[in-house]
Amino acid sequence: MSLFDKIEEKYIKINGIKLHTIIKGSGEPLILLHGFPDFWYGWKNIILGLKDEFKLIVPDMRGYNKSDKPNNVKDYTIDNLTNDVKMLGEKLNIKDFYLAGHDWGGMIAWIFAEKYPEYVKKLIILNAPHPRIFGKKISSNKKQKKASSYISRFQKDPEGSELFLKQNNYQGLKLAVFGSANKNSFSQKDKNKYLRAWSQPGAIKSGIYYYTAFDMPYEAAGIIKVPTLIIWGMKDMFLLPKLLEGISDYVKDLKIVKSEKSTHWILHDDPDFVIENIREFINET
Repeated sequence: MSLFDKIEEKYIKINGIKLHTIIKGSGEPLILLHGFPDFWYGWKNIILGLKDEFKLIVPDMRGYNKSDKPNNVKDYTIDNLTNDVKMLGEKLNIKDFYLAGHDWGGMIAWIFAEKYPEYVKKLIILNAPHPRIFGKKISSNKKQKKASSYISRFQKDPEGSELFLKQNNYQGLKLAVFGSANKNSFSQKDKNKYLRAWSQPGAIKSGIYYYTAFDMPYEAAGIIKVPTLIIWGMKDMFLLPKLLEGISDYVKDLKIVKSEKSTHWILHDDPDFVIENIREFINET
């Protein structure tokens, strides 16, 4: 069955914007949040694997692909991003849900679960560090500081960063995504879809604004009280495995599984591993 068979595509008005959202399957709701520079399609393999067990709700986050793209940096604060998730659930009449996030989607999921634990049945994080751990490692660990050097560039010069990423037909983004993933993890069809998403007017600028607007102190992220699964691709060149150290200090009920062969793009490198572990974790009593 094709991913697009009987898929529900909605534009949901929340928080002053419209979020393009894919809904697939039936069962208990599971919201999937993508990161940078992704869009809903990054979850395609997971949607196909779990559509018969869960109601999968997969938005293009604000600023990405077909969702609205506010023009101001202040529109991309963490408060706005977490409120988007809260209001998305409310608009769909969902009182609580399972929540999964990859990369920036994981950062939003961490903070959402800390702010609104009553909404989150279980939390699933894929290659996204707990904010407090990240705040420590980005200053104390030389390798992580170097791996994250692009963040300061995005924050100091968003316009120049946008031009750099878009030049030569998005060559910088192609290298960062397709070039850092395992060989053949992205098909040519996948690559074409990503290029179309990146080509949406304002999409790259909006993605950079996530970093520019992130002025919340890392220490502000608190203790996570909901059951949490971390799935980590150990070959991630942007978010190094050292970011897993000490994380149990901030998460009360924690399980960590590692894919030794996967990069940052674990959703494409090893989707079966992701599907199996999400299924097992949610079904645990």
